Amino acid sequence: MNIKNIKSEFPIFKQKINGKPLVYLDSANSSQKPQVVINRLSNFYETEFSNVGRSVHSLAVKATNRFEDSRDKVKNYLNAKHREEIIFTKGATESINLVASSFGEKFIEEGDEILTTELEHHSNYVPWHFLRKKKGAIIKFAPVNDRGEVEIDEIRKLINSKTKIIAITHISNVTGTIMPVEKIVELAKEKKIPVLIDGTQGAPHLSLDVQKLDCDFYAISCHKMYGPNGLGILYAKKKWLEELPPYQGGGGMISEVQKDKVTFASFPTKFEAGTMQTPEVVAFSEAIKFIEDLGIKNIQNHEDQILEYGIEKLKKNNSVKIIGDPKERVSVMSFTIKGIHPHDIATILDEDGVAIRAGHHCCQILHDKLGIPATARASIGVYNSKEDIDILCNAIDKCKKVFNI
Repeated sequence: MNIKNIKSEFPIFKQKINGKPLVYLDSANSSQKPQVVINRLSNFYETEFSNVGRSVHSLAVKATNRFEDSRDKVKNYLNAKHREEIIFTKGATESINLVASSFGEKFIEEGDEILTTELEHHSNYVPWHFLRKKKGAIIKFAPVNDRGEVEIDEIRKLINSKTKIIAITHISNVTGTIMPVEKIVELAKEKKIPVLIDGTQGAPHLSLDVQKLDCDFYAISCHKMYGPNGLGILYAKKKWLEELPPYQGGGGMISEVQKDKVTFASFPTKFEAGTMQTPEVVAFSEAIKFIEDLGIKNIQNHEDQILEYGIEKLKKNNSVKIIGDPKERVSVMSFTIKGIHPHDIATILDEDGVAIRAGHHCCQILHDKLGIPATARASIGVYNSKEDIDILCNAIDKCKKVFNI
């Protein structure tokens, strides 16, 4: 496959929006799906569908094998040490909730501290807030600087003997800031503090090696990686999966159930309660293959070129203010236009077939820090081109004319 022609692999681009070719610049929200992923999902339902881990008939055995093959695929893609360190969830949100609930239940006491940052998506704050309310824990926020970065020294200042876990994003979904996760993990290891990384924006855009990174937990949202909706991954080190209690109870995650006693299956099964989303898991292996065939480094280089081109063009527009100027960033351009609400920007851009997101992007703490209620966000995927950026900029000019800016 060639990235220059990659848009043809995505059937959604065959249609027009309001009579215009679709320019999809909302991949940080959710990426579009290539035909190979759609085909695999459909094919599984048509020819292989069955529940996993329960029956012994031919379809069930085949489905279970496909399901576990996908676990191996994810394990290899992330370079995890053990296949059992890969847990399938309903999304990155559930992955983080799983850790907050299970880790918090066993290891967090009143007065203990959870360290996070002002960059975080609500999914990497609200689960810890629940824990704060339940256990009387304290959440500390490393501040964002004027460039939209969190400096390693700000993390270092907040670590103390009460810090029980550090929960940080890999990439900001507002500024595109790449966090210095390697340095943060190294710092945390010196203090024997586990680290959870919200990789919802990191996994689609960066090469990952969890053994090299040495984080304890890494959460992934598959629908942002050209995969199906309703599926997430939690990578967790084996030592934690051995110690943590189950997150949910139900079928599949048990070893033995009696009236006076319940024992649990070994991991990862004890964290995968209920009927699993087998078709999505199987189809996600095609999404990984799609990324691998293109090469994640090639994808990153392509997206970096589009991002650089986009930032240069937006900066030339005096009415547009780009949010954040981090030294290391990927894929995201959030901006405001003086005198126009971001929701109005998004609505008018849609008339030209340009899909962006407007709002606080589930990052109210960051927007409060920046002193703005909302931003417009254009986010880049593998299928975007410089021509898409040109269409975006022309649509912005049209928007300004509508509002006499």
